[in-house]
Amino acid sequence: MRGIKKIHIIGLFMVVLAVVLLLSASKDMSSYATFAQADTSSRPVKVVGVLAKDKEMYYEPAKDPNYFSFYVRDSDGIERKVILHDAKPQDFEMSEQIVVTGQMEQEHFVASDLLMKCPSKYKDEEISVRSDI
Repeated sequence: MRGIKKIHIIGLFMVVLAVVLLLSASKDMSSYATFAQADTSSRPVKVVGVLAKDKEMYYEPAKDPNYFSFYVRDSDGIERKVILHDAKPQDFEMSEQIVVTGQMEQEHFVASDLLMKCPSKYKDEEISVRSDI
């Protein structure tokens, strides 16, 4: 160990730490897709769409505070029921755009994350909801 200096050990540790961080971050990355593409994917995907305001939203916190379902229309015009195992976000109905991350399960999309783009009167803030399934 005579030839190895402290700076070399610290440098090697930093490289290993960077590799570990990159690998853990890459697990969270998912590709953007439509509901049709999500049907055939075995990995989580992000679907960008708008809330189908003419369809039913279901949230009854007295029965189950961690079950919220609603419908999203993707960029291809396909509507799917989305299930989020988390509370309904405040001002959800006012969102202009929704990004849901998750996977298709039979006929509906089960979301682990939800990102809402709020109208301009809220200064284009994005609100993120992440559930730990």
